[in-house]
Amino acid sequence: MKDFGYTLQPDFSIDFDRNDKRMMLYVVNHEPSLNLCIGCGSCTATCSTGHFTSFNIRAIHTLLRRGETHQLKQEIRKCMFCGKCQLVCPRGVNLRNVILRINRAIEQIG
Repeated sequence: MKDFGYTLQPDFSIDFDRNDKRMMLYVVNHEPSLNLCIGCGSCTATCSTGHFTSFNIRAIHTLLRRGETHQLKQEIRKCMFCGKCQLVCPRGVNLRNVILRINRAIEQIG
């Protein structure tokens, strides 16, 4: 085969059927208010930790919904549990409990 000076890039599409949704189901079963989230970003905008680190509650929620749980363990450790996110949530999602449930799901499911 001839070398044309370029290589094919890997496919960056996400196969959602292949991802593991057990952690999302565990969290939603123990904290059903997570289904009320509309992704407005109020939680991320008021997050104290987010002002000093790369912590983003909205991104954590997206990763959890997609089933991409390999990065969650390091991200949720950054949370200070100050509760500002919960105070500004227009839908009343109990975000501190969501973070705790994600932590327990990581311990149980892996």
